[in-house]
Amino acid sequence: MADTIRNPESEGPAGGWGSLKSIARIYGDTLPPASVLQTLSRQNKPGGVMCVSCAWPKPANYHPFEFCENGAKATLSDLTSARCTPDFWRDHTVSELRSWKDYDLEQTGRLTHPLRYDAGTDRYVEVTWDEAFAQIGQVLKPLPKESVVFYASGHAGLEASYLYALMARAYGNNNLPQSSNMCHETTSVGLNKVIGSPVGTIIWDDLEKADAFFFFGQNPGSNSPRFLHPLQEAKKRGARIVTFNPVIEQGLVAFVNPQNPVDMLTGHETTISDEYLQVQAGGDIAAILGLCKVVIEADDAAIARGDKRVLDIDFIAHHTTGFERFIDLVRSTPWSEIERESGLSEPAIRRAGDIYVTSERVIGVYGMGLTQHAQGALNIGMLVNLLLLRGNIGREGAGCCPVRGHSNVQGQRTVGIAEKAELVPLDKLKQLFDFDPPGEDGMTIVEVVKGLMQDRVKATISLGGNLLRAVPEQGEMERGWARQDLTVMISTKLNRSHLFPGRNAYILPCLSRLEEDVQASGVQAVTTEDSFSHISGSLGKRSPASPHLKSELAIVAGIAKAVLAPNPKLRWDDWTGDYSLVRDLIEQTYPDDFKDYNARMFQPGGFYRGNDARDRVWNTPEKKAVFTTPSQLNALSFADAEGRYRLVTMRSNDQFNTTIYGYSDRFRGIEGTRDVVLMSEADIHAAGLVEGQTVTLVSDFEDGIRRELPGLKVRAHHLPRGTIGAYYPEANVLNAVDHHDELSKTPASKAIPVRIEPS
Repeated sequence: MADTIRNPESEGPAGGWGSLKSIARIYGDTLPPASVLQTLSRQNKPGGVMCVSCAWPKPANYHPFEFCENGAKATLSDLTSARCTPDFWRDHTVSELRSWKDYDLEQTGRLTHPLRYDAGTDRYVEVTWDEAFAQIGQVLKPLPKESVVFYASGHAGLEASYLYALMARAYGNNNLPQSSNMCHETTSVGLNKVIGSPVGTIIWDDLEKADAFFFFGQNPGSNSPRFLHPLQEAKKRGARIVTFNPVIEQGLVAFVNPQNPVDMLTGHETTISDEYLQVQAGGDIAAILGLCKVVIEADDAAIARGDKRVLDIDFIAHHTTGFERFIDLVRSTPWSEIERESGLSEPAIRRAGDIYVTSERVIGVYGMGLTQHAQGALNIGMLVNLLLLRGNIGREGAGCCPVRGHSNVQGQRTVGIAEKAELVPLDKLKQLFDFDPPGEDGMTIVEVVKGLMQDRVKATISLGGNLLRAVPEQGEMERGWARQDLTVMISTKLNRSHLFPGRNAYILPCLSRLEEDVQASGVQAVTTEDSFSHISGSLGKRSPASPHLKSELAIVAGIAKAVLAPNPKLRWDDWTGDYSLVRDLIEQTYPDDFKDYNARMFQPGGFYRGNDARDRVWNTPEKKAVFTTPSQLNALSFADAEGRYRLVTMRSNDQFNTTIYGYSDRFRGIEGTRDVVLMSEADIHAAGLVEGQTVTLVSDFEDGIRRELPGLKVRAHHLPRGTIGAYYPEANVLNAVDHHDELSKTPASKAIPVRIEPS
């Protein structure tokens, strides 16, 4: 129950003074100009600047400070006073920097000049923009079109993203994998399969009307802290919150609102979760099936009493298919199997199920704890099953809420960064730009990794990100990455992907979204899409870190001009000079989503591009929402075995994706290190280990390849038996490229089979 939920490792609740102290520490590390305070005051507000961190929505009725701890850290990091100039390379070789930690690379500061790798000295050297573009073009032009990859990290605005996708197709392929391939591609594929929408169905108003929130594998305390404000308000009006997660995440335990003076002065905590169920990694299918079983039993009892049905029978009859088959499975599955596969007790699941049954409007929230599994799409199908039983999709205060990561990761897919040709209006592109876009599907991230390992990928252009650090098979990837004919990284700071340069390698430094972007027609704004499908304008005002930086859009246009044959309809210079022209193109390409784009971009809260599933229009082949009958009760591709553990990769409180801001994970009580493996005390004892012992994690994926992560200290943590934890991205080295979701090919990073070897 709520009054017994505790996180024994945490220093305290989410938010509160701990949050302010953490921001102050990063401020001391980065020493940004005083104007950073003005930037933070404008963040996520109409006419302001959209956060460079996560994709949590921007409310129309905003708070005085509409930023969170991690958003502040991202802003401070971007506006750091540290600079990584060409002089840096006089003292450091690329080979030397491979021994540096991710945090140390981050601390070198903002890149200031375009750079080219010089193999003779093993250093990056300054190059002019014209030289860089020309040399990139010379290498790309003769390469086989299918061998070139155009990766995007999910950060760049809609304008640059649209042109990036256009450049790739004009070049001749659909090799446009994106960071969602590694996190929420399972949403795009799995959710689309069952409700006909690749994105969530709720909007901000639904948060204010929901009677209950059911969380699965999502951590708002570190990954989307602004979510805690509407959750706190929901609790005040009597809404209930149920959480399923192997890890006790502090943001779903208790919260002190930093913007509430009374809370700050008194230390008053809002208890967030009414029930917190530590499902074992990969056990969500069984847990949700248990919830459904409670619903069916409650409906049976209502019928027997002659009361109102618990199931929304009218909705099920008119809007769904597959109900009877699914219900047969629910009825026939014994509680003993549900308990075994979920790691939860029947009474605990029943308590959670009773909350669902007695709540009129329910929002199902999930993160990568559902998507990054070998059966991630089945996880999502099961959550949708639960919502469909009581008509909790397509009405106010209810729906499906995947929480996305990077600030424009959803928007990039919307405007064409997609490897699947069917997702893009190729006929519109042909009409607008007078060329024949390729119709063959491009590579996913999994296929890119395999292509690099097999030397089939000859060049990679990266619009942001740290791809080499974010993918499985890191050892093989580092070797394959360096064998390419060309690597181009559009970046703001150094990261590990820069340290394995191809035969020709360039680092192209770009403006941050926080900085003023001046082009031929004046100061430019960009736009992003949040997790609720709302489009918002963003206007940077800070002075650029260097006069030698270019915007992401200008860099994309510069590469395109150097690589592509002249085409009078590809007006790269005009588009660079005035981003509103690009928004006009986006509106012409996607008229239903972007009507009156330029006029609405600074609308408070953003403008909604719509979602058919929210209106109960189901764009599935069946033209109905689909009940999924699971073929198995766990999300794994392997069986349990003696000595085999399920490894969950986790992010600390001091990081965002692969960016490491520091070594403080106060919510888990870990300070000064990331080299730990978290285990339950019972598992430590059963394995014959002791806390503080140094061990090596070894992949137990059955392909005969040894993958290992040595030098980890055993740390006792409150986890289910058989589930252990280690930090991402370091633990990525343990994941096999073939260990991924069946449908989406998203790497299965939330239940990696591993063994523990004492060092």
